[in-house]
Amino acid sequence: MKGFIASLVNLPPLIASKKDDNDDRSDKDGHGKGSAKGALIVVYLFALLSCPSIHSRRLQKGQMQVLTLKFQPYGVLNLKAVYETDVFAVTSGCSKQRVPHVLTVAGSDSGAGAGIQADLKACAARGVYCTTVITAVTAQNTVGVQGVNIVPERFVSEQLQSVLSDMHVDVVKTGMLPTVGIVKVLYDRLKQYPVQALVVDPVMVSTSGDVLAGPSILDTFRDQLLPMADIVTPNLKEASALLGGIKLQTVSDMRSAAKSIYSMGPRNVLVKGGDLPASSDAVDIFFDGLEFYELRSARIQTQNCHGTGCTLASCIAAELAKGSQMLPAVRVAKHYVETALDYSKNILIGNGLQGPFDHLCKLKRSVRNSSRLQRFDPDDLLLYAVTDSRMNSKWGRSIADAVKAAIEGGATIVQLREKDTETSNFLEAAKKCLEVCRSHGVPLLINDRIDVALACDADGVHVGQSDMPVHVARSLLGSEKIIGVSCKTPEQAHEAWVNGADYIGSGGVYSTNTKANNITIGLDGLKTVCLASKLPVVAIGGIGPSNAHAVMELGLENLKGVAVVSALFDRECISSEARKLHALVLETTKKTT
Repeated sequence: MKGFIASLVNLPPLIASKKDDNDDRSDKDGHGKGSAKGALIVVYLFALLSCPSIHSRRLQKGQMQVLTLKFQPYGVLNLKAVYETDVFAVTSGCSKQRVPHVLTVAGSDSGAGAGIQADLKACAARGVYCTTVITAVTAQNTVGVQGVNIVPERFVSEQLQSVLSDMHVDVVKTGMLPTVGIVKVLYDRLKQYPVQALVVDPVMVSTSGDVLAGPSILDTFRDQLLPMADIVTPNLKEASALLGGIKLQTVSDMRSAAKSIYSMGPRNVLVKGGDLPASSDAVDIFFDGLEFYELRSARIQTQNCHGTGCTLASCIAAELAKGSQMLPAVRVAKHYVETALDYSKNILIGNGLQGPFDHLCKLKRSVRNSSRLQRFDPDDLLLYAVTDSRMNSKWGRSIADAVKAAIEGGATIVQLREKDTETSNFLEAAKKCLEVCRSHGVPLLINDRIDVALACDADGVHVGQSDMPVHVARSLLGSEKIIGVSCKTPEQAHEAWVNGADYIGSGGVYSTNTKANNITIGLDGLKTVCLASKLPVVAIGGIGPSNAHAVMELGLENLKGVAVVSALFDRECISSEARKLHALVLETTKKTT
């Protein structure tokens, strides 16, 4: 059943740490207000019976969260395109899917690095629909803020009414609230239209140091907005302002500040330590009223950090809208921002000291003007070559030479699986292999390593069941990249389809020496997975010239090819072996279609 239920994802680092295959990826330490797993199971069961449109309402602190179900007759649902949605009503009688929805109430940044523009991009990157209520229009760029024009309170109220009265908003995220009146208007509208969660980013000072909200609104924040908030995300300056100007210079100070702000009423507090002096890491303190969590990540050396606070809060809001609990949502958001900053550290936009970053991690790709493939073709799975560093070492070949030989022999897609290669060497080798693949029009995928795939602009990745979740990989890589998933069961195959994978690799079909303790599923298991899968399938595991025909003779429509390791790369002449296998698989495929 877990394949149909929201995963409460604790996003692993980009160099993914391994989890048990039976791990449901829920975070037992999370104490936020996200939908409980039991409630999701109930919703799921109701969905299977009647395909409801599911609406949750957030009640006051201390009350039970209620899920109200509104039943509507819909036709067939296409889930593949909606890979980020966490609760799916899967029945043959459903045709419409309510999309997770975040409303951001904030200021407009003409430079598009922060504010409403950052919120929109962050939600888009996380696969969540985002509506906007603009509180102020700013004239700003990478140098600073040149002007602020505050939107009249009556019109802010009208915007809120328009969105909240018509659309089902899951989470409201606030940014720049420049006047007491606007804070009160928001408070009143949220009383009128309760939502699942409220994320408050108490924007008072921009990254460049410009004041965006005066001290007069602090009392209103404390008295009205914070008690309504599910999480508040101040940076050091904002936390100091909320606490009357105390200085925060150590992690211990941040803990004390988080506890003091929690006493003002929010259900969770995240004090961001990006500006913490003399810290080599980016340290944030999360406090849920019971425990402190010290969240650390690498400090990215870049000037392109304008809008990080807005982005982090919007990403938290997006994850909550998809059903995540609070602590996992914060962790996902922190990793997302770190990844985007690292990707963007060398891009140049504007002449100032505070540049924007690329939320979608795509800008550098367009600059390269590469000839990468634009669309996944399932027929490319025909002869799927998977490299092995030990075999290359045994035969004295570089990865690039091995890949070139495989392609010249007829390999139609290549996966770099180099477990024993140091990261910097792997990245350089991947770049060389990419040149070879691009020159032949063959897709290049990276096994497991999302960081390497992003850095070299590979055509995609292949992940295992214990690696980064597919929907997270999709969010990081974008919609045009290829994502494959290893699957042994129909349930795993279905989950891969729901979460936005392009194909699945199923096996091991036969025993193999390339993976220790790998459970084989045999031809019967392969057939079962193929019949259940809505995605193209490539068979893998112990396949070579002696048994490839038996695999393809299953004659299954979505079984598109075989993946091979030893049969190519543990041979003296890779190209000749590839040529034989390509001919054999192609001939068998033609006979069975």
